[in-house]
Amino acid sequence: MNRSDFFKDAVWVGKKSRDKNTFSILRGHFFLDKTEKVTLNVIGLGFFKCYINGICINPDTFLPLSSDYQAGCDPKNEILSAHRIYVPQFDITPYVHKGDNVIAVHFGGGWYTFANRPFGLPKAIYCIFACENGNTEYFVSDESCKIGDSFVDDYYFVERECHNYIDYTDAFGTDFDDGAWENAAATEELDTQYCTTNCPQDKLIKTLTPNILGKGENGGTVYDCGENTTGYPVMRVLAPKGDAVRVIFSEAIDENGYLDKYRCHRQSFAVTSDGEERLVQPEFVWYGFRYFEVIGDAVPECIKVVYADISSASSFECDNDTLNWAYNTFIHTMLCNMHTGHPSDCPHLERRGYTGDGQVTCNAALYALDARAFYEKWLQDIADGQDVLSGHIQYTAPYINSGGGPGGWGSAIVEVPYQLYKHYGDAEILKKYYPNMRRYINYLESHSEHGLVVRDKEGAWCLGDWCGPVILYPDKEILNHRQQVFIPAPMVNTYFMIKSLQKMCEIARIIGCEDDIPQYEETIKYRRSVINAAYFNTFDSNFMMNIQGANAFALDIGLGNGNTYKNTLDHYKKLGHYDTGIFGTDILTRILFERGDCELAVELMTNDGPQGFEHWRKGGATTFHEYWDSNRSRSHSHHMFGSPVAYIFEYLLGIKQAEGSCGYDSIIIAPQATSKFKHMSGSIKTPHGIVSLGYKKADKNIIFDVVIPEGVDAVFIYGDNKIVLQHLQNTISLCE
Repeated sequence: MNRSDFFKDAVWVGKKSRDKNTFSILRGHFFLDKTEKVTLNVIGLGFFKCYINGICINPDTFLPLSSDYQAGCDPKNEILSAHRIYVPQFDITPYVHKGDNVIAVHFGGGWYTFANRPFGLPKAIYCIFACENGNTEYFVSDESCKIGDSFVDDYYFVERECHNYIDYTDAFGTDFDDGAWENAAATEELDTQYCTTNCPQDKLIKTLTPNILGKGENGGTVYDCGENTTGYPVMRVLAPKGDAVRVIFSEAIDENGYLDKYRCHRQSFAVTSDGEERLVQPEFVWYGFRYFEVIGDAVPECIKVVYADISSASSFECDNDTLNWAYNTFIHTMLCNMHTGHPSDCPHLERRGYTGDGQVTCNAALYALDARAFYEKWLQDIADGQDVLSGHIQYTAPYINSGGGPGGWGSAIVEVPYQLYKHYGDAEILKKYYPNMRRYINYLESHSEHGLVVRDKEGAWCLGDWCGPVILYPDKEILNHRQQVFIPAPMVNTYFMIKSLQKMCEIARIIGCEDDIPQYEETIKYRRSVINAAYFNTFDSNFMMNIQGANAFALDIGLGNGNTYKNTLDHYKKLGHYDTGIFGTDILTRILFERGDCELAVELMTNDGPQGFEHWRKGGATTFHEYWDSNRSRSHSHHMFGSPVAYIFEYLLGIKQAEGSCGYDSIIIAPQATSKFKHMSGSIKTPHGIVSLGYKKADKNIIFDVVIPEGVDAVFIYGDNKIVLQHLQNTISLCE
């Protein structure tokens, strides 16, 4: 759709003097005879807050949702497939009255003016629709609107926001006289598509009361929120006129009780006081933090926790504290990274929708959260970022210049629609993105040598796996974090090409493109043979000495001999913990469950060693960290190691779809590893309703309670027992 579909003849407006990315307040008047139904379409770029008659109609949100807003910021030598902007729409009937009304739009900053990829200078547009008895009158932004300076006088989206209240007056309400303000200036049109979306936007989720820890290194007071979170403090500023108040944020404290400088990530909020006592909060920045230091005469009233409005779609509880922690903490970490319509890698340092991080945890997130609309929007971002010329999938969606690799990152264009189809049963999403998948495979073909995917585009990173643990090789610790991944990138990237093609064979059958399958199968056969020739050692039946899960990658695409899997079992039974990066952790855990070695999989997930969830739990973590080694982690809020949470549902609870099923039309309940637990219960929300399983042990029996919604074929399998389940409640008592 185009601009006029949403905004009639409104124009984009901004300040006449447009030499800086400053924040502005746009004011317009509109007169209503009647107020039966009044709606508003409005955008301020980068983010905006909109006020009707002095009342903010979108507090604690970051709108519009992130996107590749307009043409002009494409990667070097690439042309992105599409550009779009999502139009926020509001019912403002409760906020208006008969007579003169005022709209004020406070706007600027965000991803739109982000220094690494600025699209343009701040601008805004709105259209108000007043409907009465089938007739519509509309009021639009144009050069008659007034525009003035904001109290936000310094800003960098991923770090800081500064307010200056000297000479402050409330410019949002009806009493403010804007006669001295200049008229707004028409700005350039956006070369883009205008869209709506049902993707959940950010909102205030809850508030926290911080506790005082003591004096900080900067002379202020250090507070603890009680958990690592995202959002911001509401500050009561008591400082005299001209005095500054500064808040510094961190995810950790040091041994002295001071903020850990390494994990502050340069995050700060500052206020210059006008001498009036007032409540203030950041307007256009969220922070990722647990601890903060307040320097100056101010106190925090509360902490606002803000992220996407996504509800839980699952439950889980058992008698193992580590698994309970992993499930709950994954959800919390995931939500802390769900802002502005994309799953970020971390909520502070980069805040970008890395396709590698996002695709590896997509399955787990769709089990745990009601996140369908969120991932459907992000999938469109991924497709929009695909290069028209080569088929290259960007490392982030929406695109921001970043690092990654052609396999584990680009494969998001196959993995995300595939998981959405499996969870929700809508084949249309496969049809829509199938051409993008084919173009991605062509890109990998063109970046291969001798059958291995050996490079990405010129000048770009070409990672394979990521964030592997420290390995003493040879005899000393290598400190460069990139050098910790020793499994060869060409092996990993070619693995992802094969896995994508295997899924595409299935997809082609579903959507009626069977003629493509022979070519895919021939490519799979060839690429498998190349990996085998390049990395398999016939002397010991290992791939690359089984370093960092190399055997698991190979086994997952049908390679190796009878000893390869045995070597994998022997290695991890002896090691007792993960030695894998973000992709290897997912693959290894699933391979063990798939092949019936569930107890070893549970051991890896719950071990007390240096690489595992218990290591984080014992350290007091409330979110997943960037690396297994917490001391090495820059960020203490990364979700990418959370993919094994999916296997809690698929294998420990045993809630799986029958082969060929989608949308949970046909279910097999086959719980594993029951000998490791005394009790366990959990549920997932499916398109048909809630599916749940619980069990507890009594004497020598194990009693299962299974709930199956109507319209679903379901079978319960445990040992030699195979029972067709009835709808709703089923109680099954068996010998352990």
